[in-house]
Amino acid sequence: MRGTEYVRDWPILKADVRDLQFSEFGKDLDLLAGGVPCQPWSQGGRHGGQDDRRNLFPEMIRAVRETRPKAVLIENVKGLLRQNFSSYLGYILLSLTYPELEIRQDESWERHLGRLERHHSSGHQKGLEYRPCIRLLNAADFGVPQKRERVFIVAFRSDITAHWCFPEATHFAESLAVAKWQTGEYWERHRVSRKARPEPSPREIAMAQALDLFATNGFPWRTVRDSLSGLPMPSERGSAEWNNHVLIRGARSYVGHTGSPLDEPSKTLKAGDHGVPGGENTLVLPNGSVRYFTVREAARIQCFPDEYYFPGPWTEAMRQLGNAVPVRLAEIVARSIREHILRNHAKEKRRSAA
Repeated sequence: MRGTEYVRDWPILKADVRDLQFSEFGKDLDLLAGGVPCQPWSQGGRHGGQDDRRNLFPEMIRAVRETRPKAVLIENVKGLLRQNFSSYLGYILLSLTYPELEIRQDESWERHLGRLERHHSSGHQKGLEYRPCIRLLNAADFGVPQKRERVFIVAFRSDITAHWCFPEATHFAESLAVAKWQTGEYWERHRVSRKARPEPSPREIAMAQALDLFATNGFPWRTVRDSLSGLPMPSERGSAEWNNHVLIRGARSYVGHTGSPLDEPSKTLKAGDHGVPGGENTLVLPNGSVRYFTVREAARIQCFPDEYYFPGPWTEAMRQLGNAVPVRLAEIVARSIREHILRNHAKEKRRSAA
């Protein structure tokens, strides 16, 4: 598998994160990355938020406090930005800013928030401190064949020279509209005859006519058809050449859950609280029928390499994929952080040599 040389010696621990002593991993790490459980904040869940036992943001802050990384990367669902969670989101950001200002025994998070706010406004900060940035990113805007909006929080330690910002979008819906309905390049590339092409929506026509500049200034959104290119049609027997490419019967559409069109980025793949969501992780075929994405197809939509194998039953593999961060998006953000840290290292070396 590509990239295995980077992770071959990584220790993998099967444990409750609340039982870990993060200081055992050392201090002054380059990067601490965490996908804090999203269920408390998900629009499809119980909306328990900070009161949900799966809220592990306090453990993420503890990990920061104990490892003192140069940079922190946190990812979560768009639901975290909802108005009813706004106070707790402010609490998360201030806790990350001053991770050494710990919550006291029997102190509520609201009282701790007040103490953090007073500390922040006092102007007399000292000790471990971070500068967090937060942004809602759509994976489709970065070349992922999926409309998947996720909240990213990136924070650099205060002694790291901070001239960083989130990467800019590289792929655009407008460019896709131009490639389909103005130049026809999209259909020609996929060898789709004029007779077999769907009718454009009024919105697509408007984008293609008004914003043809995107044809040269940005890449098109990648579609389901783009991501599945080269894969054979799945069968119930599977494929000797393609692992995890087995057709699962029984897909149906539901009101509001009608599957992903072939010539758009897919809808957000979801894990589901009670198994794979019936109408969500499905593909709408040109004849109007629907079928489930195979695990291999879902992995491609999440940008996992084809060599990556998902063991276990279909439902468990799809749950893992529905919970995953698209590989390409994670790589783009992480690479940007890495480049910033390396530049900072180079500056420190020059100062030491001067």
